[in-house]
Amino acid sequence: MMFLPRIIPVLLLKDKGLVKTLRFKTPRYIGDPINAVRIFNDLKAHELIFLDIRASQEKRTISSELVRTIGDEAFMPFAAGGGIRTLDQMEAILKAGAEKVVINTSAAENPGLIEDAAKHFGSQSIIVSIDVKQNLFNKQAVRIKDGREKIRLNPVDWARRAADLGAGEILINSMDKDGMMTGYDLDLVRRVSDAVSIPVIACGGAGRLEHLRECYDQGRAHALAAGSLFVYHGPRKAVLINYPSKAELMALFGHQDIKPCSA
Repeated sequence: MMFLPRIIPVLLLKDKGLVKTLRFKTPRYIGDPINAVRIFNDLKAHELIFLDIRASQEKRTISSELVRTIGDEAFMPFAAGGGIRTLDQMEAILKAGAEKVVINTSAAENPGLIEDAAKHFGSQSIIVSIDVKQNLFNKQAVRIKDGREKIRLNPVDWARRAADLGAGEILINSMDKDGMMTGYDLDLVRRVSDAVSIPVIACGGAGRLEHLRECYDQGRAHALAAGSLFVYHGPRKAVLINYPSKAELMALFGHQDIKPCSA
């Protein structure tokens, strides 16, 4: 049987609504997250990732009540993140129905949290998210607090350390590519994938199905995540929740002709 990588919609939350950003700025409201979950159920999405993009900045945690509502509706596994800083908060999110928690700012500020979480819940429950932005000198640095704060960490070194501390997966996200729909940062994804032995989820830049295959082949990512690709349709970016069918994915990763992705 042909192996198909996981294809994961990343859904951004702001004020409990679903939004989409462009390079981590100008969040555009695109609908109700629960309605999106129901559509992704019908489209048989592999899994979902929910991120509350203002939680760390506002010093709070993604709503466990919202996570519980998502859990009641979702047929697929999902991960949730946003402002999670303690084991108690992780436990609340996992008990609410999430299969995995996503930590970003808290992991960078307190790497020991990764190790403690992995020991307490198991590595399979912990995704360390790494947001990366290129500076004026073409060097890439890790950003935290929804990209607002630069820290002195190299993304590849940080991914390697997070893996060593017990992270189960790395979510690597290019801020420069976010919402641009021009393709992933293949070099970044490849360098991170080559540096760690745990699964790497690539995010940031997918605009068409071919970008998924490109990142799988050239970036060597274990899973392909995207936002705009699964919530927009057409050159004017009309809001339309969509996800490729199994037949389309078989064609995409099986060297056959690709049919258009339909909702």
